[in-house]
Amino acid sequence: MTDLSYSEEERDFRARLRAWLAGALPGLPPKPSPDDWPARRAYDTTWQRMLYDAGYAGLHWPVDAGGQGATPTRQLIFLEETEKAGAPYVGANFVGLLHAGPTVAAEGTAGQRARWLPPVLRGEEIWCQGFSEPEAGSDLAALRTRAVRDGDHYVVSGQKIWTSHAEVADWCELLVRTDPDAPKHRGISWLAMPMDAPGVTVRPLRTLAGSTEFAEMFLDEVRVPVSHRVGEENDGWRVTMVTLSFERGTAFAGEVVACRRTLAALAAEARAAGRWDDAVLRRRLGRLNAEFRALWRLTQWNVSEAQRGGGVPGAGGSVFKLRYSQARQELYEAAAEVLGADAGDLDREWVLDRLSSLSYTIAAGTSQIQRNIVAERILGLPKGR
Repeated sequence: MTDLSYSEEERDFRARLRAWLAGALPGLPPKPSPDDWPARRAYDTTWQRMLYDAGYAGLHWPVDAGGQGATPTRQLIFLEETEKAGAPYVGANFVGLLHAGPTVAAEGTAGQRARWLPPVLRGEEIWCQGFSEPEAGSDLAALRTRAVRDGDHYVVSGQKIWTSHAEVADWCELLVRTDPDAPKHRGISWLAMPMDAPGVTVRPLRTLAGSTEFAEMFLDEVRVPVSHRVGEENDGWRVTMVTLSFERGTAFAGEVVACRRTLAALAAEARAAGRWDDAVLRRRLGRLNAEFRALWRLTQWNVSEAQRGGGVPGAGGSVFKLRYSQARQELYEAAAEVLGADAGDLDREWVLDRLSSLSYTIAAGTSQIQRNIVAERILGLPKGR
């Protein structure tokens, strides 16, 4: 059983963190424009450095990976308090902090951990994710980007799409095909590619919400050292499952807290707008409150399970991802109902979040893929044809 009660030490940790946040947050500069990614990178890495200097960076990372080795409960306290205080989210740091870094911590060599993890924790280097391709999205194992061995290097050519934060990244967690003759799941390798390498071209993509946090990336005979491969050659699909388990299982934990805060703000807005007498709306917000309370408990369970499993989340992350994606969309549909005629005003709070929420049933593995994982790995059903 997972013990969700708080010890005296954990209550003291919460109080210290709360006091530090109260002193640190007023010193932050104003948030930059959403379209200015270099400025957003600087803002996000400044906050990460502040966390590092205060001893709050990588709380749940293993000690040998540069982290604090904190308990799951302490990590969840950190997420609760930073979100309640309105502290910056990981932002441009999210790939490095939430899945590339944890993957290197779990699968990398001692030299790889020493090289790549401290700069992530200090906010010095940003990572992007080079997984999806124009013809390899949900069927990620169908990827075609080739990596041909040439002595101590791989020569990489191909195209990636939806590459998160590529325009401001220093490194890319990159999936490549190293054996074109092997079955598609067995000929893939996981590489760490420097984004300033010759042959890398990045073209930002504008989303429905008008932002450019994604890009398409073209790779023309990019040379990547073999020493930058995480895991064995052609074992990249297994390493990728580790990455995706972090992305689905624990990376959204802070967002659950944020959604709970948004829900409380929606209820306050409904009261202020004279909508609280609408029994249908009240029931809708009440059900969402129950949904996110349950999702937070599931988050606690997933984080605890990951701790017991050597730091890697299990298939339960797909259960969370599946329901969270839908609940987030329902939350912002409720926001549109509360806003009424203002729901089309892009300057109003929650409107851009509503547009962004549409991507959550696709990002980090589509809901259809998550249902297959739940069916096969948790329920033990046979694989579909």
